[in-house]
Amino acid sequence: MTQPWMNTALSADERADLLVAQLTLDEMISLVHGPMPALCNPPPEDAAMGAGYIPGVPRLGIPPLNETDASLGIANPRRVRAGDGATGLPSGLALASSWDIDLAYEAGAMVGSEARDKGFNVLLGGGANLTREPRCGRNFEYLGEDPLLAGKLAGAGIKGAQSNQIVCTLKHFALNDQETCRHVVDARIDEAALRESDLLAFQIAIEDGDPGSIMCAYNKVNGEWAGENEFLLTQVLKKDWGYRGWVMSDWGAVHSTAKAVMAGLDQESGEQLDKQVYFGASLKVAIEDGEVPFERLSDMVQRILRSLFHHGVFDAPTERRETDYAANGEVALKAAEHGIVLLKNQNSVLPLSRKVRRIAVIGGHADQGVLSGGGSSQVIPVGVPGLELEVGGVAGAFVKVTYHPSSPLRAMEAEAPQTQFMFNDGSDPAAAADLARNCDLAIVFATQWATEAEDLPSLNLPDDQDALIASIASVNTKTIVVLETGTPVVMPWLDQVAGVLQAWYSGTRGGEAISRVLFGEVNPSGRLPISFPCSVEDLVRPEIPGLIFGPPIEGQTLPTTRPDVQQHKGRFSVDHPEGADIGYRWHDRQGSKPLFPFGFGLSYTDFAYSALTLTGGETITAKFEVTNTGARQGVETAQVYARVAGGSRLIGWARVSLKAGESRQVTVTADPRLLATYDVGVPGWRIDPSPMEVTLGPNAQQMSLSGSVLLTGTLIAP
Repeated sequence: MTQPWMNTALSADERADLLVAQLTLDEMISLVHGPMPALCNPPPEDAAMGAGYIPGVPRLGIPPLNETDASLGIANPRRVRAGDGATGLPSGLALASSWDIDLAYEAGAMVGSEARDKGFNVLLGGGANLTREPRCGRNFEYLGEDPLLAGKLAGAGIKGAQSNQIVCTLKHFALNDQETCRHVVDARIDEAALRESDLLAFQIAIEDGDPGSIMCAYNKVNGEWAGENEFLLTQVLKKDWGYRGWVMSDWGAVHSTAKAVMAGLDQESGEQLDKQVYFGASLKVAIEDGEVPFERLSDMVQRILRSLFHHGVFDAPTERRETDYAANGEVALKAAEHGIVLLKNQNSVLPLSRKVRRIAVIGGHADQGVLSGGGSSQVIPVGVPGLELEVGGVAGAFVKVTYHPSSPLRAMEAEAPQTQFMFNDGSDPAAAADLARNCDLAIVFATQWATEAEDLPSLNLPDDQDALIASIASVNTKTIVVLETGTPVVMPWLDQVAGVLQAWYSGTRGGEAISRVLFGEVNPSGRLPISFPCSVEDLVRPEIPGLIFGPPIEGQTLPTTRPDVQQHKGRFSVDHPEGADIGYRWHDRQGSKPLFPFGFGLSYTDFAYSALTLTGGETITAKFEVTNTGARQGVETAQVYARVAGGSRLIGWARVSLKAGESRQVTVTADPRLLATYDVGVPGWRIDPSPMEVTLGPNAQQMSLSGSVLLTGTLIAP
């Protein structure tokens, strides 16, 4: 065989080692950096025109890496591929609201298949950052506030994507919890808390999904840039976890050559956005001068090639092909339906009857489509263009507010053809109230647009929508609010309305999904993956550091007296006093009650729990029975929590579909790390021999059954 590395009987490591030995120094350098192809003049001939490109080595059969943004579907930044749309999944928070690991795999597999269809072999998707800041502009891409839930769903999505013989990336490593000043902020947290929260989410995702690549974050972590943070990239990722893939930079996140390389960064991405090309000629000089050992470069290249072999990129080259958008749309519809959360249903106002004569539909551009989030995850609709609105601010230079052309109004009209639907855009609250007053029922669609690179200034709905909802509710007691938001919102009008449906950003088929839930074709099964606070005063930080005043400059004092924000050398650091107690764990620690707790969600039926038995030892196994006590089929997500070190932690869940009157016994076994505290002195996870309280129920603050079980002392490696 002239190219022995193409022998599929060999391991990925053996194949990569054989191939590395054939590369010249210049060829090795070429594999560890690359541009955004659309910014090249001319673009590379073999570029698929996505977010990134790494040239191949044709003489040795190494394919180019064609990389696409793909958190929620295949992106087409600035429409560099004319006329090329894609299937848009619902937001990450919508997917996380399903608590459905199989669905996460299915969604990932769908996006991965579209990547192959368009000629891409590296998917820049799979976010596992936890929601420490509910106003973070990128929350909609991520999977909520709990490390177990986020890690499991991220891992399943990555595994699904890579089933298409491509590489999927897990990002942003780590502690990228605010978009404001993300290029300058230094997130500070103690190691044990970091290991028990954000890092645990990444660790679980890596174990379950085996991503071919990890992408670093923009921010600093404990004083070092994430992309040159030896503790994160080498000690934790490559040594403690034994990660064998490669670490790529985020676009514009490289700050040095030798330091970044020796810290564990393996590849510079989107090099035009860095101050200079750090991993090109500068790296070659550093190797020739002995500043960077040649063996380190070999390791960088070996990791890249190993992932390409391991995930089938060499053996199944991508070929452009037609996409079955109809089939993929069904996946998006299913994800949207499973992710919608029913938050309020006073007097069973939902599901809607098809016998209702007149329904006022107000606001949210519900006549045209459903909102999506902005930034690198933006998906351009297939075929008919969606509504696009100009936006100001920093984001306005490169994004627009985009609606997928799936109109909830049109879907409802098709669902209930005998009902008269009257639409008002909500721009004139008085006119909208007059319409609602003369209808049997009013549905208000409220929107909150969020985007990468900017955080939200408030938890309130923008553009006086709170006042609009209150005015509608004052004239129609059967007012239902459908929320299309990227994050939690506060609801000053909650007591005035009859129903609230959290639809998130619902994707390509979102309008149909919303309609099907409203009319009861689908029984809502979504459960919140994130706590909804009553106000910003319930948050760790009522103000987002840097949001009002912008990033500090050298010699300037950040205008704040808050003790968790410190000025240092022209940048600023933010302490994280909450540690591992994020979201529902913060509320538990503070003794505060959220507007809606983590795990909350209503159904059109009812459920009961019984017969809880607990088994201890090195971990906890909970067996219990779930019964559908209502009149129709539904899905319950039974959640198991333990009190560890005085605080509540989700240790597992069971998503159970039951017919009316049906019962089923389920078993949940905890990952022992969720029962442990991280001991930096060991180092590792420590479980002390002691009894542990376990609770079972439908959300983090409503427990139906409880018990205690004895654990044996255990030490677990990092």
